[in-house]
Amino acid sequence: MTLKNDAFEGMTVAITGGTSGIGCATALAFAQSGARVLALGLNAGGEDAPRHDNVTCKEMDVRDREALVASLEGLGQLDVLVNCAGVSRDRVEWTDAAFDEVIDINLAAAFRASQAARPMLARSGSGSIVNIASMYSTFGAADRPAYSASKGGMVQLTKSLAIEYASQGIRVNAVAPGWIETPLSRGLFSDIPVSAPIKARIPMGRWGQADEVADPILFLASPLARYITGVTLPIDGGYLTA
Repeated sequence: MTLKNDAFEGMTVAITGGTSGIGCATALAFAQSGARVLALGLNAGGEDAPRHDNVTCKEMDVRDREALVASLEGLGQLDVLVNCAGVSRDRVEWTDAAFDEVIDINLAAAFRASQAARPMLARSGSGSIVNIASMYSTFGAADRPAYSASKGGMVQLTKSLAIEYASQGIRVNAVAPGWIETPLSRGLFSDIPVSAPIKARIPMGRWGQADEVADPILFLASPLARYITGVTLPIDGGYLTA
């Protein structure tokens, strides 16, 4: 079996954090494979948002619980949910307010979205959730304690949801991106003295691209991964093996 160009024809996909970066690339990849896509996120009308006839962008702060649930339930049909919303506040995360904010956006919102999507995914007959973890799921970070905690939590949430939802035919997996070029990473990557040692550690010798994360997300959501659930797939050019 191979993943066809129209693999998601007739399906509906919702992506939190779908209006920039990895979320945008994922929205476009699903749309190009025939899916109807709802991309939820900030700056939905901005230059980094996806543009495709099959994609609807909607302004959304995932901390707004009622709006998030209403947007998902309003779809009526849902076959795939991608929890991609995320922020990093760096050293400000050592304050209570920033720590709580990052955990709420990166982790708690994924739980809320998954619970809201669960009935529709169950009706789909082949429902799938793909969460966005990170290489920071596996190690700590002195400058971003909430981010690393949220991503470590995402791996465990993925496992728990996979076990709980399996009886309804819903698979739940995650991807763990490494150093990927996105609007948020451009500043770091352009700072050569800081970024050069990081890049030197990547066995593949380059930064990852957002579509190189989107493609594995589509794989995990597709029938090609029909017996895979509860896993977190690293997408880091070998960074964690170096």
